[in-house]
Amino acid sequence: MLETDLSDDADYAASLQQGSQRMMRNDSGRRSEPEGAEVVYMRDNVSIHPTQYMSERISGRLKLIKQGDSLLMTWIPYKGQNTNARLSDRDRNLYTIRPLPFTDVRSIRRHTPALGWQYIIVVLSSGLAFPPLYFYNGGVKEFLATIKQHVSIVRSGDDANVFVVNDFQDPLQLDKMTLVWGKPRQSPLTNEEWISFLDSEGRVVDSKALRKRIFYGGIVHELRDEVWPFLLGYYDYNSTYAEREYLRSVRKQDYEIIKLQWQSIFNSDEPCCVLCVVLTPFTSHGILPGQSIFPEQAKYFTKFRERKGLIEKDVVRTDRSFSFYDGDDNPNVDLLYDILLTYSFYNFDLGYCQGMSDYLSPLLFVMEDDSEAFWCFAALMERVGPNFNRDQSGMHAQLFALSKLVELSDSPLHNYFKQNDCLNFFFCFRWILTQFKRELRYEETMRLWEVLWSHHLSEHFHLYVCVAILKRQRNKIIGEQMDFDTLLKFMNELSGHIDLDAIIRDAEALCICAGETGAACIPPGTPPSLPVENGMLSSQLEDEVL
Repeated sequence: MLETDLSDDADYAASLQQGSQRMMRNDSGRRSEPEGAEVVYMRDNVSIHPTQYMSERISGRLKLIKQGDSLLMTWIPYKGQNTNARLSDRDRNLYTIRPLPFTDVRSIRRHTPALGWQYIIVVLSSGLAFPPLYFYNGGVKEFLATIKQHVSIVRSGDDANVFVVNDFQDPLQLDKMTLVWGKPRQSPLTNEEWISFLDSEGRVVDSKALRKRIFYGGIVHELRDEVWPFLLGYYDYNSTYAEREYLRSVRKQDYEIIKLQWQSIFNSDEPCCVLCVVLTPFTSHGILPGQSIFPEQAKYFTKFRERKGLIEKDVVRTDRSFSFYDGDDNPNVDLLYDILLTYSFYNFDLGYCQGMSDYLSPLLFVMEDDSEAFWCFAALMERVGPNFNRDQSGMHAQLFALSKLVELSDSPLHNYFKQNDCLNFFFCFRWILTQFKRELRYEETMRLWEVLWSHHLSEHFHLYVCVAILKRQRNKIIGEQMDFDTLLKFMNELSGHIDLDAIIRDAEALCICAGETGAACIPPGTPPSLPVENGMLSSQLEDEVL
């Protein structure tokens, strides 16, 4: 703001005097408010210019008032003070902003000229706008920060100086918004960019910046086999080229040992010594060097045989229309089978459930190596494995969190679900179980997973994706009075008809709008729940708004 001496300005001096008298009369401006209301922001000498001449202005007091669950804004001009006799009290009353709920506000545009005073323009939901409000005493940043404490506010993707306002009492109508919410998608991360994130020994120098870049653009396909292991936690961001090469060689031997273990169950006619040729230690998983299953043990592995049968049925129908898996006697289908059976033996408690092949299929396609695909799959199961708990506790936790997020961001839709006994949100079950694998085309699935694995903004971003899809369909859902069975059929039929880029942008806006309130809707331990860098989420949300 330009530093200017206003001591000889009659209007400015009078406003200070009158403001001081009002403060004394009204006990800091609070006693004049309605009962139960609280003034959360107040700024004197906020002015409008009713004509093109800057010398003609009407000054007043701007307030933000919290009353119940609503935030209101008022601007009341001072009486009897003016720099131009042509401006009457009638003119002043014409521009008075009486208690304005933020449910009626679409956006606030901030102007910060190099020379002059900051001002804002408040645009109503109808498209009309109030005259610019000039802050002669400063305070625009505090004004926006105060709004953020009580009402959702997010920076427009098209203009960094436009802040879109949304009070959750008036649910988002994303399909009717004229302003762009989430940031536009960028081109995918290229090999040249990827190298710029690495130091001379191969360490990722700024994992937060890398994950943010991937969130907004994804990764070129040729680079996925190198970057996905980082996103999944198989590679450490601080590992060097040499350390990763050593890890791959050790893990390849580990994978072969586990695979030999289950193979011995189904090859019990072979001498046990044939299956004990691998001597590499595997003590980190409790398996001794050269250990295998004896033929007489095989008959006790009934559960494992059942899993084998289930895997055999699933792999022959997993992505067979995709070129990588199509055709008879496809070796990639055999690899899919081997990896799933090896994992069910590696993590015997979890075993195998329908839907796991949906997660492994893109991993094998990208990695093109069964050992690497296996360990990336194992790392991914550390996150989404609770989706396959026998008691469905992991799924119920996510569906409960989804219900709370819908209640927060779209109360009429939530109330509709409540009235129609749909609050279990089971019609979103498939979305969450395989993270939209069956709703999107193959390439789109990989793009979305990169967004989710980046953990930019939230580790539960997939739930905001669910909310974004529901909000885009809300008018049809309510308008056609869908019951649960109709909802389930309708949601399944959305497969192949989801605009992924638009949904990601909507979900980003919802996540930022919800902020800490949204995060509080998701109970601790809700899958996938992994450690997040200290302060990452809160600082990112702050940056997005102010």
